[in-house]
Amino acid sequence: MIETDKLTKRYGHLTAVDALSIYAEPGQVLGLLGPNGAGKTTAMRMIAGFLTPSSGTARVCGYDVIKAPLKARRALGYLPEGAPSYGEMTVREFLVFVMRMRGLRSDVGRRRFDEIVSYLQLEEALGVSVDTLSKGLRRRVGLAQAILHDPPVLMLDEPTDGLDPNQKHAVRRLIDAMARERTILISTHLLEEVHALCNRVVIIAGGQLRADATPAELEARSRYHGAVSFSAQGSGVSQEMLGRLPQVAGIEVDPLDGRITVFPKPGERILEPVEALLRQQGLEISEIQLERGRLDEVFRQITLGTEREARR
Repeated sequence: MIETDKLTKRYGHLTAVDALSIYAEPGQVLGLLGPNGAGKTTAMRMIAGFLTPSSGTARVCGYDVIKAPLKARRALGYLPEGAPSYGEMTVREFLVFVMRMRGLRSDVGRRRFDEIVSYLQLEEALGVSVDTLSKGLRRRVGLAQAILHDPPVLMLDEPTDGLDPNQKHAVRRLIDAMARERTILISTHLLEEVHALCNRVVIIAGGQLRADATPAELEARSRYHGAVSFSAQGSGVSQEMLGRLPQVAGIEVDPLDGRITVFPKPGERILEPVEALLRQQGLEISEIQLERGRLDEVFRQITLGTEREARR
């Protein structure tokens, strides 16, 4: 549904996107993850046809964005970063304008307009100028213009950036609902977005592809994967006794809250033996959990090395 092959964009001596090859399959929510300045927005603008690649290709639903640009754009709904729009228009005027630019016939367009307004709960905002909308409502208007022509592919650039927690939750619910019928590419630097929305992730740094995996596969690369962390009350936890467990490779204590993390040896499962030992010590466990792995740690491992190389 979305495919790039060695997609590259150069600005003089600066290479913003460097031979990027990614793909998004039907029904997939693919996260394009990377630090600020990694090349995410540049890559999306090339896929959307707003920037011409220096080399390489991009296709949307099989249509080359250079050789068949109109067909590629018809198959694509695009929400750029910041959800730009015509602020002097009301929401109704803006969506009608988009509908006409998309060539929707009056009967089809009117029906689609009503569906999208209802779906995104924009009824009360139709007569309001876009400039006066809250960030949450403006994001919803941006989503409305992106899906008004019912495209099979959506690209969303930082869709929740700058929103408060309630607004983020509302937008994420909308994206999750839309993902059931579409392929979605989401560009973000927010790791929480990955857990909330994506079933596959590509990480880019310095314009280059650094990882391509599911969130679970990335978490499995973390040193916290399979570790057990807990908080306990009582006479204190004997780290020496924990360290004697044959499955344990190491122990870490958080200096701020005293939370203890116990790390397993490769291939070992330690939740049950740790729980058994804590019960034997007569401690009151307020919280204990098996760690899936920490995506932020893996993200730093993948991207910081690239940043250090760039500084040399």
